[in-house]
Amino acid sequence: MNSHRERAQGRAFARPASIVALSLAGALTLAACGSSTRSSTTTSTTAPTPSTTTPVNPASQLPVLISPPSSATALSEGGSSLLYPVFAAWASAFHTKYSGVTITTAATGSGAGITGAQNGTLDIGASDAYLPAATQSQTPGLENIPLAISAQQVNYNVPGLAKSVHLKLNGQILSDMYSGKITNWNSSQIAAINPGVTLPNLAVVPLHRGDSSGDTFLFTSYLAAAYPSGWVAGAGGPNPSITFPTPKGALAEQKNSGMLQGCKQTPGCVAYIGISYLTPAVQAGLGTAALQNKAGAYELPTSSAILADASSFTQVPANGSISLIYGPAPAAYPIVNFEYAIVQSKQSSATKAQAIKSVLAWAVDPTGGSSAAFLGPVHFQPLPAGALQVTINLLKTIS
Repeated sequence: MNSHRERAQGRAFARPASIVALSLAGALTLAACGSSTRSSTTTSTTAPTPSTTTPVNPASQLPVLISPPSSATALSEGGSSLLYPVFAAWASAFHTKYSGVTITTAATGSGAGITGAQNGTLDIGASDAYLPAATQSQTPGLENIPLAISAQQVNYNVPGLAKSVHLKLNGQILSDMYSGKITNWNSSQIAAINPGVTLPNLAVVPLHRGDSSGDTFLFTSYLAAAYPSGWVAGAGGPNPSITFPTPKGALAEQKNSGMLQGCKQTPGCVAYIGISYLTPAVQAGLGTAALQNKAGAYELPTSSAILADASSFTQVPANGSISLIYGPAPAAYPIVNFEYAIVQSKQSSATKAQAIKSVLAWAVDPTGGSSAAFLGPVHFQPLPAGALQVTINLLKTIS
């Protein structure tokens, strides 16, 4: 097996259906922060006292924003392969409803999405990670606009395990699997937290993203939070383009589709894959891990566990930049995030600005792109009131 071989993958995806009952009516309320500081981010549950009150129903402001231009307009979107399945569906549905606006979409990775929006080759960049403060400082007009709540699963290919078994994994074990300290699935560390499970004598094959990826940022953020003394700190901390360790057999893949196919083809693999690929992963025969959260519990990426994590973060900064990783709620799934649209606030024309605002406002509208018909199949959750208000405020800055 060649270390770090690259696999180019296509963009054909099975239409997901949940392995658990989805509950999109979570009682999650996030208050919008009134600060206008461009570089402000938060990774804790403590945030400045908001200076404004979130309306009871922020969605009531969306119809005014959903007003496509009268002239034909073409938009380009690219980036996150986690967001791609739903954004492609949004693009098609929006064009059907408003035929004057055409949107091309591409799964090129979050890093490419951010870069494209930054240098003007993309109208809308898609990212699983919020913009670093340095990027916001370098490009002060670049906005990261929350679109939905997402998550990341950890999958594995361990033949012989019953489908009902979800192996428990934690930050230290995953860190050690990726660094090469744990090389076999029947290691004492894995066995100790999975009593009663017969683990095979099978080599661990860690898969990571070879492209600049928001999924990599999310995964390494979890490793850093759950196991601060692991290899991530020595590699410079969480980063979409972090340099992974190179234990024997480690593989680098392109996009979430590549991670899925690579793990399917590689017995012994462990891989991090966006939640929008949950059902294709199950259909491919991959196992889904129950991850240890900050409270010490092991949780699967169910809708209730994802919402439990997101509800730990009670305020969203005005610039939308916030990490939802490793929240303190007892029943929280630990790798949760906002999906972001990366957009320049100052556009080349009023027509282009109007088209972008219309598309993104429709995407977060509970009666439009944020309905269960769109979010359910990819296991996303809609923005709660406070986050939606932040998004609306950011959309209003586009001109």
